[in-house]
Amino acid sequence: MGKPTGFKEFPRETVPYRDPVERASDFLEIFTEAPVEQLMTQGARCMDCGVPFCQSNSGCPIDNLIPEWNDMVYQGRWRDALDRLHKTNNFPEFTGRVCPAPCEGACVLGITSPPVTIKNIENAIIDRAWEEGWVEPSVPTYRTGKTVAVVGSGPAGLSAAAQLNKAGHTVTVYERADRIGGLLMYGIPNMKLDKGVVERRVQLLRDEGVTFVTCTHIGREEDFAVGHMTQIMQERGCEVKFIEPQQLIDDFDAVLFCTGATRPFDPTAKAPGRDLKGIYSAMDVLTRNTKSLLDSEFTDEAFTPVRGKHVIVIGGGDTGADCIATALRHGAASIVNFELLAPNPAERAPNNPWPEWPRIYRVDYSHAEVKAITGHDPRAYNILTKEFVGDKDGHVTGVRTVEVDWSKPVAGGAPFTEVPGSEKVWPADMVLLATGFVGPELAIPEMLGMTTVEPRRGWTTFAAEHGKFATNLDGVFAAGDCRRGQSLVVWAINEGRGAARSIDEYLMGFTNLPAPGINMPAQVV
Repeated sequence: MGKPTGFKEFPRETVPYRDPVERASDFLEIFTEAPVEQLMTQGARCMDCGVPFCQSNSGCPIDNLIPEWNDMVYQGRWRDALDRLHKTNNFPEFTGRVCPAPCEGACVLGITSPPVTIKNIENAIIDRAWEEGWVEPSVPTYRTGKTVAVVGSGPAGLSAAAQLNKAGHTVTVYERADRIGGLLMYGIPNMKLDKGVVERRVQLLRDEGVTFVTCTHIGREEDFAVGHMTQIMQERGCEVKFIEPQQLIDDFDAVLFCTGATRPFDPTAKAPGRDLKGIYSAMDVLTRNTKSLLDSEFTDEAFTPVRGKHVIVIGGGDTGADCIATALRHGAASIVNFELLAPNPAERAPNNPWPEWPRIYRVDYSHAEVKAITGHDPRAYNILTKEFVGDKDGHVTGVRTVEVDWSKPVAGGAPFTEVPGSEKVWPADMVLLATGFVGPELAIPEMLGMTTVEPRRGWTTFAAEHGKFATNLDGVFAAGDCRRGQSLVVWAINEGRGAARSIDEYLMGFTNLPAPGINMPAQVV
């Protein structure tokens, strides 16, 4: 694979982002286009390693045939590389942009050297394919007469719809927002995933025969306010329709729920002052921001106002980074990001061996932007929120915190100790909670009598075994974050493809759809 000695001859060279100061002034994608020669050279670094851990369970959840398309890029066989990529991944333009690349963490070369730039190469293959016109609709030549309803149009729902449509079934996807894409559309900001990229792929699915129904909430009308998405759509002129889930079961031969994990985890729920004005859910802010951008390029001013405010983002991870970037672009006076955990080490720790995902110190795109503009990284580590401070009008003015020491856990209690004398009040006009999610909204299983499980304390998800994806109700399936809990886009694609295979077998008695997690045999080319 690649050049036999390429991994020894060529250093790792990633495709850079745009200049941080420049990109922080707009909502365009942060990426730059890599020279073809650079991508071919990086493909040459892929080793003939015998056992490619990059496409194993410790690497890519959908078993992308990574060494094969790395080699094809090295040889300049871009069209063949696209075919290899599409064998396992319905949406490489999504994973190539937003997946954290566990494949690179499991790259065999990464044992001793910087790993292959797999993510860059993947993204370049699909971007070139769209530019060259190689990505075309493939309409099934035969229809089975079976109908499937997919609830939720995130990456799990879309990948399931794509696979079921390929099998010849008639697929209808229901989405409560006004645009298709779920997390891809409204949960990830435009600078990380341009919404034209999402809409381009959705249109291809339409051309292939998938039907999309927007502004439609599956559940009780009285529950609509539970989901921030439905509430925002109602506020912004989307006439949301409501359908009871039993109606879908009655009308379709099979139903797949891919509703995501949208119930936020709020570790500050019991903190004094939590009900003050100016404290927002991160996903609410990100959704309003993207909708305002797409609706009017912000001229409707329907986004959450940030300009001139001191913003505190509680919670790290991708969502926290996206909140930092959004606040920066809207002119926040200052931005601080609270991290409860200590910073990760610069290199793998002894308890984090290859091929596990490397838990190392990283600087995300928004951290680099804030540092370039202000001179400092926005993150403050080992910080525990104790109280929200407010003014006489009930608006937040600050956050009281304490530092924690992870080296001194409390016996039978917290895994850390609060550091005496470390209390501090941070000024804040706005607080964004980016602290994760605890599972899907539960109205649907309550209405249907569908079984749920608690995979961990405080989490509740739809009960369906991975690989089968069948719930306790005949003909009803679940996949994605609503089944496994908050996870990666690439795992959503894994689950959507797996659920499609199970549904196809349920409807037809057999299936020819590929099983995710099992490599397809390579073709001779």
